[in-house]
Amino acid sequence: MPAGEVEIGTSSDPWALDNEQPAQRVHVPAFSIDTVPVSNRRYLEFVEDGGYRRPEFWSEPGWRHRCDAELEAPRFWTHDPAGRRARRSFGRIVELHPDEPVVHVCFYEAEAFGRWAGGRLPTEFEWEKAARWDPATGRSRAYPWGDEEPGPQHANLGQCHLGPAVVGAYPAGASPLGVHQLIGDVWEWTSSPFEPYPGFRAFPYREYSEVFFGNDYRVLRGGSFGTDSVACRGTFRNWDLPVRRQIFAGFRLAYDPAGAGEPDV
Repeated sequence: MPAGEVEIGTSSDPWALDNEQPAQRVHVPAFSIDTVPVSNRRYLEFVEDGGYRRPEFWSEPGWRHRCDAELEAPRFWTHDPAGRRARRSFGRIVELHPDEPVVHVCFYEAEAFGRWAGGRLPTEFEWEKAARWDPATGRSRAYPWGDEEPGPQHANLGQCHLGPAVVGAYPAGASPLGVHQLIGDVWEWTSSPFEPYPGFRAFPYREYSEVFFGNDYRVLRGGSFGTDSVACRGTFRNWDLPVRRQIFAGFRLAYDPAGAGEPDV
């Protein structure tokens, strides 16, 4: 993604919530971003390389939480009777599909994986530029594929499937630069705290967004397989505490231009 100004947020979408408004022009430095979300296969490499036992990959609060909560793997990961990696899904033990996006990881786990892999979590402005920016016109679109409402060919939304699709499963939903699954499948952690945009005005009541602003929460983007399509767009901002793992959250990595790592393709 080349450096340059991009429109973030919206001032015209009738469905937009207060924390998505108003639109603003933001200069985003050059960066690279993973083509697809981090998969179970990739995350398992981190687990098997001792990632949960190596404090050098974790922030101070992240390592403290890992130890206090005794984290060893994503939530609901387990083993089947034969000793193979599996996960609990809606009360059933199912095979851990290596090519599905990893899900049920907290912000601290995603952050630690990024350091292990030589990357980092994207900022929410980087994420939105990857999801909305059209290099041919320079404008920000509603969705990675354009302004057309999400259809079943674009993204895994609306509880049509009870889990994420394999990475790369929705080529029709890719961005102009070939970034896949930015909408649907799993919410994606970003490195950004949940803060208001310049000119923010609370509606319909202050308690919807305003009381959560600050460094305690981290922004998630993109929706999940359980998100209704009417609530999912390139500007939509979700937020949660960095310790939360019960949400359908995964992530992808960003990389600085100097070569801090190679995208996961």
